[in-house]
Amino acid sequence: MTTSRAPALRFSSPALRALTVALALALVGPMAPRALAFSAGRSLAREAAAPLVRAGMRADDEASEVLSAASAGGDGSRRAFLAAAAAAPAAAAVAAGMAPPALALDMSAPSSTLPIIGKKAPDFELPNSRGDGSTTSLANLTSAKKWTVLYFYPGAFTQGCTLEARAFQRDIEKYRALGAQIVGVSVDPPEKNASFCSSEGLDFFMLSDRNGELSKTYGSSLKVPGLGTFSNRQTYLIDPDANLRWVFTDVESRVPTHSTEVLEKLGELTKKA
Repeated sequence: MTTSRAPALRFSSPALRALTVALALALVGPMAPRALAFSAGRSLAREAAAPLVRAGMRADDEASEVLSAASAGGDGSRRAFLAAAAAAPAAAAVAAGMAPPALALDMSAPSSTLPIIGKKAPDFELPNSRGDGSTTSLANLTSAKKWTVLYFYPGAFTQGCTLEARAFQRDIEKYRALGAQIVGVSVDPPEKNASFCSSEGLDFFMLSDRNGELSKTYGSSLKVPGLGTFSNRQTYLIDPDANLRWVFTDVESRVPTHSTEVLEKLGELTKKA
């Protein structure tokens, strides 16, 4: 009688192996959320592998295979998972001799202080993706007396962020019917956001939070040593008077249904307004 065995995974470098193992452990450990979507894990893997790719190493698909097998992880805090997963690039760099060991231990936890619902939303003015060098402020957004769906995302062109943007675009007329506008925020430069909007045919624009300050202010940031601060995937509903009315924090595990859930909540809030 013969028994079948899963094919062995091959790694193109010790650094990639360390990266993959670190990400897999973050997923299967007690800190991993049970419903975490594989697409989110693969996006994290790609982002984490970027320094290795720039260093001339090849990011094989084996990392995605490990993440796929691990994506049914246990209960726990999504923020704790992101913190653990974000440490993977540093661990990989240490394994490759590209960084001192202390780097892997010096990672800031995601910001956990959210603005208060019912109070004025934190003000801002950031470069937008319209391609004319202009900026957009909260005052600009609320001047038209519309609701604003302000959504933070980790990075343009990653799988999870693309799926999220496409869902918002799919439902764009439903948002307009509710008197709402959609605006994305990431740490990507305006040029990259503009390219993303153009390639996906988006009828809304993005803002560039280059230093991550707005992400910190809104409690939606994750700091990774050597890579900087990224926007955590969270969505904020702001009414026409610039008051923060709702915050979606568990978005990563719900990307496919997120736009539908935002529309439902927006419908409830506009009826009460």
